[in-house]
Amino acid sequence: GSGEAPMPFLSRFSSWFARLAFGALALFAAVPAYAEDRSWMSDAALLAAARAEGTVTLYSVTNEEEALPEVNRFEQATGIKTHYIRGGGADLMSRIMIETRAGKPQWDVLASSGLELMPTELLMAYRPPEADHLNPGAMDLEKRWFGLYTIHYVPAYNTDKIKPADLPKTYDDFSRHPEWNGHVVIDSTDRVWLAGFVSHFGPERGKKLIQDIVATVHPILQKGKLGTVRSLGAGEYWITLNNWASLTTGVKMAGNPVDFWALDPVVVAYGEVGANTSAPHPHAAKLLLNYMLSAEAQTLRTTWGRIPTRADVATNPPGILDRFKGKTLVRPALTAEEEDRWQKTFSEWFGR
Repeated sequence: GSGEAPMPFLSRFSSWFARLAFGALALFAAVPAYAEDRSWMSDAALLAAARAEGTVTLYSVTNEEEALPEVNRFEQATGIKTHYIRGGGADLMSRIMIETRAGKPQWDVLASSGLELMPTELLMAYRPPEADHLNPGAMDLEKRWFGLYTIHYVPAYNTDKIKPADLPKTYDDFSRHPEWNGHVVIDSTDRVWLAGFVSHFGPERGKKLIQDIVATVHPILQKGKLGTVRSLGAGEYWITLNNWASLTTGVKMAGNPVDFWALDPVVVAYGEVGANTSAPHPHAAKLLLNYMLSAEAQTLRTTWGRIPTRADVATNPPGILDRFKGKTLVRPALTAEEEDRWQKTFSEWFGR
């Protein structure tokens, strides 16, 4: 658990990272068609060295339903045995730090969020060729982490409970719906969203908006974004004040009456991936990293509603990015200490 963590940056990772899974097995049969040119395997020398290593270990917060098909494709294409270790962000970071202290690193590649908060010496400075196709901003300038998918923080609603015409057009509008009292929910760890929200509106205006929303609809706090949007789909709540557009889309594609809409600002972040500076299998790590950024892997990921970080990979369903046009996109760049402070601020303003 995160209680074992020896460094303050571990507070960045909370248990909501470990709850990304949703029922997507039925969706796997509908994987978008992809012309598998396998450009990510074009470096013959790297491929040979990786195959000589024979194995690679991936630490990931991504659920099995999504990660295993992706891992299986890599194994089938390369013949390299891939050990997939799934856990929450805090648990994986504790494990990594324990391994680091012991001088026995086991991981080759890490897929999580907040890799920019890790000590830079733990992440390999390496730019895989497939990174050339990533959208601007979806990578570290020092080449230590890269965006696997884009996270858009937006509100969502139960389409059986709320009519589209009644949806707020601004965050001010929430305070005009006292009838929603007790029917609005938000993830209790939404500190990144709050930081972006306040950076957009300014401290005084931002705080006043949140206070008015809380005073009117009294949002219920629930830990875990996937659980929150699933509860929304079940009709337990009518609206989530904020969630990930990709999770809402995935739950919608699984047959639930949910959808999202965009309000200013749209806070943006990334699911990220990086390789270990001291990777036991450095060539296999580089190859896996290149594969995970490829059009093949990103297209597969859209099966579950993940929003690509490549312009040459279409969203599923099509047109998702059009829904953010005209909105202000904000990406908070927070240190671990700032994240701690914003979590405290969130708890204070939302009454927890």
